[in-house]
Amino acid sequence: MNSHDIIIVRGAGDLATGVIAMLHQAGFCVIATESEEPTCIRRTVSFAETLYAQSLSIEGIHSEYAKDIQSATRLIEQGIVPVMIDPECRIVSEINPDIVVDAIIAKKNLGTRIDMAPLVIALGPGFTAGVDCHYVIETQRGHNLGRVISSGTAAANTGIPGMIGGFGKERVIHSPASGVFVEICKIGDSVHENQTVAQIAKDEGGAVDVKANIPGCLRGLLHGGLEVFQGMKVGDVDPRDDACYCYTISDKARTIAGGVLQLVTAFHNSRR
Repeated sequence: MNSHDIIIVRGAGDLATGVIAMLHQAGFCVIATESEEPTCIRRTVSFAETLYAQSLSIEGIHSEYAKDIQSATRLIEQGIVPVMIDPECRIVSEINPDIVVDAIIAKKNLGTRIDMAPLVIALGPGFTAGVDCHYVIETQRGHNLGRVISSGTAAANTGIPGMIGGFGKERVIHSPASGVFVEICKIGDSVHENQTVAQIAKDEGGAVDVKANIPGCLRGLLHGGLEVFQGMKVGDVDPRDDACYCYTISDKARTIAGGVLQLVTAFHNSRR
């Protein structure tokens, strides 16, 4: 396998996982890079969870932790998606890939450059096509979701979650205090309004309850044991109360992935 054929995807959260899965299913070789302790909420559909579980399967696609390039290459040859700890994406200088996708969804650029590869794609706000990357993919729900932007930027971050079942910001659970996150409920559980789903263990002792704002299915919950700060997003309740949504890649992630696949396919066709 030629290292140039490997696509590097920065980030492995739920939206990045949609991209990784679609590229993998289309026959492309993908390596995902993540931080050492990912703070993904939708962990059951995030390849980032591989770094805690060592291996994971999402919609029939298997991922495993890879400690270096050699182990990542072996996994790819076995049809497995490797996930590496590499927040600075140093792997790019080691293998010189043809394609890099920034799917961190940090709403700002965390070090991606247009000269990283012949094709650099970035998802969402924080990037300017033609400056930070070659193309930007729109990530805001609505008419333009998944659209390829060849000049300019994606829509600015509103900070307001998309509406599901008539609820927007109410769906999201934020930490009421700083401390260590302790899980009580698990993803897939049905919860009611004001139910305690987790606690924050405070440094000075004691704990603060983390409660759901609305009834529904607990679609996302932060990994236990992580340090959190007050106001940090730590959970997500789906008012449709259908646990199947917890274990499948979302419509939003698939739409964004379609924009990425369009660019990757066009790039490969131009190289024939």
